[in-house]
Amino acid sequence: MGDDGYFVGLDIGAVTTKAVIVDTAKGILASFVKKTGADLEGSANEAFEEALKRAGLSREEIRSITATGFGRKSVPFAQETVTEISCHSRGCYHYFPQEITVVDIGGQDNKIIRLNAEGKRVGFKINRKCAAGTGAFLEEMAYRLDIPLGDLDGLARSSSNAAEIGSYCTVFTATEVLDRIRRGEKIEEIVRGLFLSVVKRVSEMGTFSGRVIVTGGVVAFNPIVAELLSLRSGKEVEIAPHPQEMGAFGAALFALERAQKIPPS
Repeated sequence: MGDDGYFVGLDIGAVTTKAVIVDTAKGILASFVKKTGADLEGSANEAFEEALKRAGLSREEIRSITATGFGRKSVPFAQETVTEISCHSRGCYHYFPQEITVVDIGGQDNKIIRLNAEGKRVGFKINRKCAAGTGAFLEEMAYRLDIPLGDLDGLARSSSNAAEIGSYCTVFTATEVLDRIRRGEKIEEIVRGLFLSVVKRVSEMGTFSGRVIVTGGVVAFNPIVAELLSLRSGKEVEIAPHPQEMGAFGAALFALERAQKIPPS
């Protein structure tokens, strides 16, 4: 066991649940990601147990647990809960301690969070009204096109042209995509157009300032999103380390900071 134990962040998202374990040096010892499903507490517990196995630790060696995400209130074994906005901010600022804009493209929503050079949040915007521009949108489009989700990035990269996707709604976009297929448009151009649609929805949410860091499962598996966002915004957009687990990492840092204020028993 380490001198001061270990610390866990759990991010119970609408699509996936993430667990991250850190030590006192804020290094990641292990992480685990799984589908959330309907049992929020069960998903959190399973992700926690799998991360413990990967780290070779027991529950007794964990000093503090912080939960975040939409299901954070469903983790009774967590000592505290923190919003995902705060956790993504905390995690990104750890790696980029300067003025930054955090762009989180999640399974069900998108967030733009602006931090000043001291790491204080000076503005944020979140889109929860529509799935367009999120991971759920891309999953639905992959299903409609009968293409494995993991193949989208490669397909988009194989074309320099993009179909112009005009619809804002996921349902209407599906109809538009099917119409384009009937007209004989190339699949790779349609897929690139879908990624551009995601980028448009994100960029319309607000302006970027400072260094731009993107997080979330969408960019973890589709880095072309960051590249297209760079082209559209005119600013370099960087992918955060372990982007899918960034919220859980930030939660783990909050757990560490909380524990440091409480002497070990």
